[in-house]
Amino acid sequence: MSTAPSATEGRMLGWVWRNYLKRRMPFLVVALLLMTVEGSMLGALSYLMQPMFDDVFIAGDSAAVYWVAIAISGVFILRASAAFCHRVLMSWLGERVTAEVQSDLLRHLMTLDQSFFQVHSPGNLIERVRGDSGAIRQIYSGVIAAFGRDFVALVSLLAVTLYIDWRWTLVAAIGTPLLIIPIVALQRLVRRTSRAARAAAAQNSTRLDEIFHGITTIQLTGSEDREAGRFGRSVNQFVRAQLRAEAGSAGIPALIDLVAAIGFAGVLTYGGMQIIGGEKTVGEFMAFFTAMALVFDPLRRLGGVSAALQAAMASVERMYGILQTPPAITSPQPPRAPLPLRSETRIEIDNVTFAYGVDPVLRDTRFIAEAGQTTALVGPSGAGKTTIFTLLTRLADPQAGAVRIGGHDIRDMDLKGLRGLFSVVSQDAALFDETIRDNILLGRSDISQARLEAVLEAAHVSEFLSHMPQGLDTPAGPRGSGLSGGQRQRVAIARALLRDAPILLLDEATSALDAQSEALVQSALDRLSAGRTTLVIAHRLATVRDAHKIVVMERGQVVQQGTHAGLLAEGGLYADLHRLQFKTEV
Repeated sequence: MSTAPSATEGRMLGWVWRNYLKRRMPFLVVALLLMTVEGSMLGALSYLMQPMFDDVFIAGDSAAVYWVAIAISGVFILRASAAFCHRVLMSWLGERVTAEVQSDLLRHLMTLDQSFFQVHSPGNLIERVRGDSGAIRQIYSGVIAAFGRDFVALVSLLAVTLYIDWRWTLVAAIGTPLLIIPIVALQRLVRRTSRAARAAAAQNSTRLDEIFHGITTIQLTGSEDREAGRFGRSVNQFVRAQLRAEAGSAGIPALIDLVAAIGFAGVLTYGGMQIIGGEKTVGEFMAFFTAMALVFDPLRRLGGVSAALQAAMASVERMYGILQTPPAITSPQPPRAPLPLRSETRIEIDNVTFAYGVDPVLRDTRFIAEAGQTTALVGPSGAGKTTIFTLLTRLADPQAGAVRIGGHDIRDMDLKGLRGLFSVVSQDAALFDETIRDNILLGRSDISQARLEAVLEAAHVSEFLSHMPQGLDTPAGPRGSGLSGGQRQRVAIARALLRDAPILLLDEATSALDAQSEALVQSALDRLSAGRTTLVIAHRLATVRDAHKIVVMERGQVVQQGTHAGLLAEGGLYADLHRLQFKTEV
C-alpha cells in the first residue's frame, strides 16, 4: 500500500511550502545543520562505548580514561548546545508563521460575501483561524525538527551498527517489514479521526460563541442547564474523536517497540553466543547494543511524526479549503465606472430580484432615491428593506436587475471606493472592545482635535463623556457593553459624521431607545443627514413622516411610493400601518 501523497495533498503541501516555508530557507538551513549536529552525536556516543569497555574497563588503559571521558563530555556538550539553538529557532519560526497564517486567513475571510457567513458560524471560523493554524506550528516544531534531527540520528546509529557487524544489524531489523501495512492503516486512521476532531472542536467554539453572546437570554429564561447539556454533548463528541486520533498516533511507536523487542532478542542470542565463543569483544557488543537501543528512539519519534503529519494535514486541509473559497463580490479590474460626486448620488433600484436561498427576498423591486433627499423604506418585517442596504453596499449582488448610483451600475465601480460612499447607523451599533475614541476614529490618524470635538458635540457624545471615568479614553467594553443603548448609538453617529460619506443608511437607528435618548439621537441624525442622500428603514412611521419620499414594501416588492400625506390620502398598506400604529399608541 502506497504512502505517497495524493494530488490534493501535494497541492496543499506545495501551498505551505510556497507561502510559509520557502522564504525562510536560510533559517531552516541553519536549524537543519544544528539538528544534524544533535542527531549525529548519538552515533558518536554509541561508537565510544567500544573503547570505554575494551580499553578502559577490560584492558585497564589509564591513558584511555582521559580521552574517552573528554570525548563523551564533548558529545554531550555539542548535543546540548545544538539542541537548544535549533529548538529556539524552530519555535520562533513556528510562532511567526502561525501568526502569518492567522492573518492571511482573517484577511481572506473578510473578503467573502454574506452568503458565506450565513452557512459558517463565528465559532467555526474562530476555530479555523485559531485552532487549525496550529498545524503550521506543528509542522515546524514537530515534523521538520524530527526529520532533521531524528533522521540524521538514525543514519549515524545505523552506520555504527553496520560498521561493527552487518549481520547483527540484519538480525535486529528482521521484524521491520511487519510494520509497513499496520503503519499505513494507522496513518489513514489518524488523518480521518483528526479531521473529525477538528470539526468537533469547531462545534465547541460555536456553542461557546452562542452561549456568551446570548448569556442574558439564557439567564432570563433559566436555560442554563439546557445550554450546559448541549455544550457537554458537544465536548463529549470532541473527546471521542480526539481519543481515537490519539490512539492511532500512539499505535505507531507501540508497533515499533514490538519490532524492537524481536530484534533485541535476536541480537542478544546471536551476538551473545559469538562473545562467548571469543569471536566478538564485549566493547563491540556494547557499542552495537547502545546504537541499536538508541536507534529505536528516533525511529519511534519518526513513526510518531507520520501520525503528527497526518493530524496536521487534517487542519491544513480545512485552512486550504477556506483560502481556496473565492470571494463572490470583487472589484472590477480596472473599474468600469467612476465614483459619483456628492451631488450625483441618485440611487436607482432597477427590477432587482434577490434570494439568499430558494425563496426570493426581493422580486422585481424598483424605486429611485433622489440625491440629497431622504427616502424612507417602510413595511412589515421580512419585506426586504434591510436587503436593499445589503445590495447597495455590495455585501451581496442581485441575481437579476441592477443597482445604480449616479447612473452607473455599482458592480462596475471600485468596491472599496463604493463602500466609502456610505455611512451606516443601525439599531445594533457595532462597537469594539476598545476606547470610545478608538471606536469613533477606527484607526484614522488624520483627524484634528478641533474636528473631533465638533463631531462629538454634533452627535451629543460630549453630553455623557463628563460622566465617564476616563472621558473619551474610557473602554467601551465587549460589543459596547460598557455604554447604554443611547450612548452606543451616539458613538456610532459620531463615527458616521467623521466619515462624512455622501450617502447615509439608517436602519432602525432609534427604535430601541427610550424617549429621552431617542430625542437626542434623532437630533444628531438630523444633523448627520443634512445635505446627504439618505435612506431610512423605520417601523415607527412617525420618524419618517417628513421624508421626501416614502417607499412602502411588502413581500419583496414596492407596493406604494409617495409622501406621508399623499400615502395617507391614497389608502392601502401605508394607511393601514399608520392606522394600526396610531391605534396602538393611543
